[in-house]
Amino acid sequence: MRLDKFLCETLGVTRREATILLRRGEVTVDGNVVKVASIKVTEASRVEWQERYLPMPGPRYFMLYKPEGFVCSHEDSNNPTAFVLLDEVNMDKLHFAGRLDVDTTGLVLITDDGQWSHRITSPKHKCEKTYRVWLEDAIGEDYADQLAQGIQLRNEKELTLPAKMEVVDFANNELLLTISEGKYHQVKRMFAALGNKVDQLHRESIGRIQLDETLEPGEYRALSNEEIASIV
Repeated sequence: MRLDKFLCETLGVTRREATILLRRGEVTVDGNVVKVASIKVTEASRVEWQERYLPMPGPRYFMLYKPEGFVCSHEDSNNPTAFVLLDEVNMDKLHFAGRLDVDTTGLVLITDDGQWSHRITSPKHKCEKTYRVWLEDAIGEDYADQLAQGIQLRNEKELTLPAKMEVVDFANNELLLTISEGKYHQVKRMFAALGNKVDQLHRESIGRIQLDETLEPGEYRALSNEEIASIV
């Protein structure tokens, strides 16, 4: 691929703007400043713009450890968007493959591959999501059975799909909950229907993708090929 075309696709600039970037000496290929638009770059080439690595054009996949206080949208009038935590080009093309509430922490997947994210969010694919939940009141002895049978949510016609619950710590009202759908505020509404209240919520996994324990809140990384392929 020609270098100027590569810059157009990765940076979202015009051919003329790409030429200007090259003339300014802002682009390097394999560590060398390149000002010639017609040179060829391949997947083996390391292209950088203003010392920022530019991968070959194609779908992008990231995991983010979302902290509390950030929203999963491009714009919000009350809270900062989680996109400010990313340092990527063409941010407007990225979207969240399943959102988290502003006060919920944990794993968020971000991509520009619509078909891939559809396999996560579409109810028919039944992609499992596991949450660590802390409740305000004691965990009821019948919670696991009720959740497995389905919960009648307010203003919903049908029961929720069967969910799996595992008690982590009775003393601290802590449990793990795995659901395979993504209704609005679903986990909070499920426990509200059981007469309890979610005090804290943290998503640990989506499908077979686990939140990387090496990430701190607000940090992100690209997904591995194995993680990407695990969403089927």
